[in-house]
Amino acid sequence: MKKSLIGAAAILILIAAMPAKASESDPRGAAVAACLTEAARLHRLPPSLLIILLQVEGGTLGRVSHNSNDTVDIGPMQVNQIWLPKLAAHWNATPAATYLALRDSFCANVEGGAWILRQVLEQALRLRDRALKSGN
Repeated sequence: MKKSLIGAAAILILIAAMPAKASESDPRGAAVAACLTEAARLHRLPPSLLIILLQVEGGTLGRVSHNSNDTVDIGPMQVNQIWLPKLAAHWNATPAATYLALRDSFCANVEGGAWILRQVLEQALRLRDRALKSGN
């Protein structure tokens, strides 16, 4: 627990030290920042949370990681393949096209990861509200 708190604190310090805007001389950095900002805005999440998730997941563009449960995690946010059908429906795309977008497009991967996080947060809020209403 202590190590994870130290790691989280280190990431927050790094984020705080980052410039607020990507340098115009670094168009890739500007594109990454734009993708993160837009995904955060679209799904009502702090951009710093998406940055932390990217750091924790440790994926890279084009990377597919195999898991011990015979699933794969895809791209920078390491989106698990179990989300493909729901994410494909959200994007009005096929699961195959969704897989390729998650694997090969940074912006698609971050938006997909942000959408998944929003879905999980909304589910947790519904469960909390239901528990509060039932008195548990």
